[in-house]
Amino acid sequence: MADTIDTVRTVLIDALELSQSPEDLTPDTALFGSLPELDSFGVVSLVGALEDTFEITIDDDEFGAEIFETVGALVSFVDSKTSQG
Repeated sequence: MADTIDTVRTVLIDALELSQSPEDLTPDTALFGSLPELDSFGVVSLVGALEDTFEITIDDDEFGAEIFETVGALVSFVDSKTSQG
């Protein structure tokens, strides 16, 4: 998970053009509803970046606010997707 969280933090910062540093994004950092950059366009951009970076596919039926609730939730979701392949 350590590698995954570092990569997810970098993807979040790049995809959403955040001003935070990676260290600012802890597993408990709230995302959806807390980051103005994570709007509907931000979600699409973030999902595309995650799919490209981790070589995963995120299906429409997997989209839910809960996976974007916190950095930790997003990392857990990505970990579950990468362990399937």
